[in-house]
Amino acid sequence: MPAFKSDFLRTMSERGFIHQTSDDAGLDAIFAKETVTAYIGFDATAKSLHAGSLIQIMMLHWLQQTGHRPIALMGGGTSMIGDPSFKDEARKLLTPQDIDDNLAGIRRNFMPYLKFGSGPNDAVMVNNADWLMEINYVNFLRDVGRHFSVNRMLAFDSVKLRLDREQSLSFLEFNYMILQAYDFVELYKRLGCRLQMGGSDQWGNIINGIDLGRRMEDAQLYALTTPLLTTSSGAKMGKSASGAVWLDPEMLSPYEFWQYWRNTEDADVGRFLKLYTTLPLDEIARLERLGGSEINEAKKILATEITAHLHGRAAAEQASETARKTFEEGALADTLPTVETDRAALESGVGILSLLVSAGLASSNGEARRHVQGGAVRLNDQPVSDDRRLVTLQDLSPENVVKLSLGRKKHILVRPA
Repeated sequence: MPAFKSDFLRTMSERGFIHQTSDDAGLDAIFAKETVTAYIGFDATAKSLHAGSLIQIMMLHWLQQTGHRPIALMGGGTSMIGDPSFKDEARKLLTPQDIDDNLAGIRRNFMPYLKFGSGPNDAVMVNNADWLMEINYVNFLRDVGRHFSVNRMLAFDSVKLRLDREQSLSFLEFNYMILQAYDFVELYKRLGCRLQMGGSDQWGNIINGIDLGRRMEDAQLYALTTPLLTTSSGAKMGKSASGAVWLDPEMLSPYEFWQYWRNTEDADVGRFLKLYTTLPLDEIARLERLGGSEINEAKKILATEITAHLHGRAAAEQASETARKTFEEGALADTLPTVETDRAALESGVGILSLLVSAGLASSNGEARRHVQGGAVRLNDQPVSDDRRLVTLQDLSPENVVKLSLGRKKHILVRPA
């Protein structure tokens, strides 16, 4: 990796964000001499982004912190199609109302990380539906489509993967890369955007945009991609055993978010501190040197810093304290995640398998049964070995809750309603 002169690229390089760029020297030169406008696109496929998108959000954060202007491009138009990149099958098509609802939720994800406004480096949020939904198809084919070679498009890994597996790739999805390339040109024309950033799986789509900008506008555009992150054991970022690690506190509590990062593998702590926190590099280097049981302190700092950035310092410290009481003191912390169940049902008894599923600790009765048979389930800190066990009002603690645990790290309070 070259020694960059500009603050932004030097920061990105030192903290491990850069997989590749289209032109190291050219990009460094424009960052060193002017305020650069750059964007990352986010499709509206759910009501919130998850932790897998956090590396991209942090890139936009650092872009602004080093004096440049970030654009968060909302894919209101492209989400009508769905990105086929490295997917085994077509995405389910969303309705316009689905997309609008999702965009409203996703916008909130950015607020803790970016300052929006009209200043020279204030962040801008743009929806590509503003231009894509206005396209005249014949004009688009003539003005834009003529610049794309089908032979070249078929050679991209994201397309080749599907075709090599003899999996269907619809004409609808095939158009996605053209629309994404066109987004780059539109943002250049509207906002002077010179750089598109994204995960390394987006390289082909971004290069298409650079090429289209040169052909249509004689523009010098650039690409910067991040590595596709997995944990040291190969798990995908943003996913846990119980589902997606959502950024929206209504979809995943700050405590559960904190706990996800607290469970980081030892080998990943330093890397994640660089990518997901704003701690100084010398402090991160100190934490990386911790060994043995001391690495757990670094994990707590990692979890608290990431949670504080997203949910606020108070929520992060409360999550940390809840974990301390639960795991170190064995106390029943009232800030643990809580689910409600019908009091009348508890009077007659609720099966332990059903309760595990309704509490989100298992996806099915079969999975719940395996947890019980494997000795992973506890009720009020007592092991459960009978998968026919009924949970009743007699199991309520003095605090009027039942504590349901899966393994050592997942705890849910069940409260009668």
